[in-house]
Amino acid sequence: MPAAILVIDLVNDTFTHETPLSRAAKEMLPRLNEFLARARQDGHIIIFSTDSFLPGDFIFKGRMKEHSLRGTEGAEIAAGLQRDPTDIWLPKRRFSAFFKTDLDQSLRLWGVGTVGVAGVTTNFCVLSTVFDALSNDFRAVLLEDLCAAGTDEIHQATINLYRNLPLDPLFRVMTGGGFLQAMKEEESAEA
Repeated sequence: MPAAILVIDLVNDTFTHETPLSRAAKEMLPRLNEFLARARQDGHIIIFSTDSFLPGDFIFKGRMKEHSLRGTEGAEIAAGLQRDPTDIWLPKRRFSAFFKTDLDQSLRLWGVGTVGVAGVTTNFCVLSTVFDALSNDFRAVLLEDLCAAGTDEIHQATINLYRNLPLDPLFRVMTGGGFLQAMKEEESAEA
């Protein structure tokens, strides 16, 4: 049974300005690209779920500045990500890749039982997607070495908060390598 890897909000606008988040995301990109190549070889489904807002969107009525506007280069999947024609691009209007999309139905159609989540930001859109995966009855894995937040302290605090929950094995925090190994072991056990 394939797993789905959701890569959250790594768009060109993530890297437009030099910020702690953009630096952390740039540092993570080589690891993420290597992980995605291995995941594809193992037969897993790769989905890039990215912000795709409209000008004047409700989300910008707070302090957040307009970014990732639909139809702009800034809202496209980040140029530094290595993509394959089999990968899926799922634009989203809110934080979670599941909110008002058909992601849950698509995953069921493809026979997916486990969802690994990477991207930015660990404490916000990544975590929202992890919880929605769990709420939609998928096993959810927060890929700790393939996520970034505004600061390393925020990233680590989020990871530590959700490590070793009583929901294990339904919700886990794992490295990308640990995730791929666990998926291979699960596949061997099912064979």
